Amino acid sequence: MSTQATLHEIGTNLNAELPKTRAARISRKSYDLPEKGFVRIWQILGNPKATPPIAGIIPVSRTTWLNGCKSGKYPKVVKLGERTTAWRVSDILALLENMEAGA
Repeated sequence: MSTQATLHEIGTNLNAELPKTRAARISRKSYDLPEKGFVRIWQILGNPKATPPIAGIIPVSRTTWLNGCKSGKYPKVVKLGERTTAWRVSDILALLENMEAGA
């Protein structure tokens, strides 16, 4: 099988699996987010010290993000454990969609 045929098949498979909703298109196209579930703060804000560095999807500092969560500007936290905080992927996608619509 040639490389071109393989790349063509991959492209065809990706197009067939594209989601229909706008929020799902945002997550699959631009950001490395799971389809459903929870994400941690480093998945939202990024981690430049990681190897390789992780790019953030919302360009604010950790303090700004946490203060915005308390004030209601950003989605509420979900406590998964005593010391484990996360956010629902659906809430983050809704925030991104609202930010995109407002821009």
